[in-house]
Amino acid sequence: MEEVKTMEKASDEAMDAVQYIVVKIGNEQYGINIQYIDNIVRNQRITRVPKAQSYYKGVINLRGEIIPVMSIRLKLGLEDDNYTDKTRIIIIKVDGATIGVIVDQVKEVVTLESTDIETVARSGSLVGSGYISAIGKSNDELISLLDIVALIEES
Repeated sequence: MEEVKTMEKASDEAMDAVQYIVVKIGNEQYGINIQYIDNIVRNQRITRVPKAQSYYKGVINLRGEIIPVMSIRLKLGLEDDNYTDKTRIIIIKVDGATIGVIVDQVKEVVTLESTDIETVARSGSLVGSGYISAIGKSNDELISLLDIVALIEES
């Protein structure tokens, strides 16, 4: 009977665990919930779209699908993107919509338990704070967890 309780507890803990892909934007690390990620592609030619919001870089053609591409840096009020060989476009799917977001570097995938995550008060005084849902702790490093739905849907 104790084995059953141990297994139930393990499965409860697994349900509390969420995987995040850790990306670098500037000097900071951000986590994006892996459930929204469809693909990660190398930086490619982005076709500009006239009269789009300043944080939209344009569109890409990914295997015949036209996908809008957004700069998280500009959306968070940071300096413009600096493209390197580590720059990636993360293809995100939210509520049937597909969008690409530019990140400086994809680092790793981490699994965070609920005990590793602390929610933050949403305050308009911090730049981009409305898009940070929580702070995660992994290997003694802090990861700002992006509310990717809020980031995309406000677009």
